[in-house]
Amino acid sequence: MPGDVLVFDMDGVLVDVNESYRETIRQTVRHFTGSEVSHEHIQDLKNAGGWNNDWALSQKIVHDFGVDVGYDTVVAHFQSIFQGEGGLMKRERWVPGPGLLEGLSRRYRLAIFTGRLREEAKVTLDRFARGLAFDPVIGTDDVDNGKPAPDGLLRIAALTNGGKLWYVGDTVDDARSARAAGVPFIGIAAQANPRSAKLADLLRAEGAVEVLDNVNQLEGVV
Repeated sequence: MPGDVLVFDMDGVLVDVNESYRETIRQTVRHFTGSEVSHEHIQDLKNAGGWNNDWALSQKIVHDFGVDVGYDTVVAHFQSIFQGEGGLMKRERWVPGPGLLEGLSRRYRLAIFTGRLREEAKVTLDRFARGLAFDPVIGTDDVDNGKPAPDGLLRIAALTNGGKLWYVGDTVDDARSARAAGVPFIGIAAQANPRSAKLADLLRAEGAVEVLDNVNQLEGVV
């Protein structure tokens, strides 16, 4: 197995979540407040940093609309939209083109550090990438401190016998997590992102060695 490790975030990198996680935030806010929140406003909060947890972000937006709802209540409703019958998780779209990850896997060990629950990550991987080996897969429930803390990347480093890590992510919190772990960071600022130009500038300011429009450009960087 290759020694160096290419670590991926999932949302916005491997998976287009505009119609899944991002839409679930919008529907959760609408349920509790009767108000609409735009994709642009959600991205502005993500760009500010500190909102990697979409449950906490949903609660914050609900609170900003003047409604006091407990965290556990927000989580339960969010998950009912995301995972329930006809859940929005089914709207996810896999971004990597055919052969991209297979080619990279011949030169790198592939791993994942995501803000998702690990089992949710595995459901998506089983759906879209059953033939690929991501090892380890570290979810938010595997670490004491989520991003921007470096815990997940440090755990992957410990589990992969000291190979050099690269982290590919699409948020300020991903970049800060990589910097705190001493790991080179490659940013993704997808053109479909409503604040793509601003995001690209922010990721460069956070120390990204490269910022790409799409994970499919990764082959030319690593």
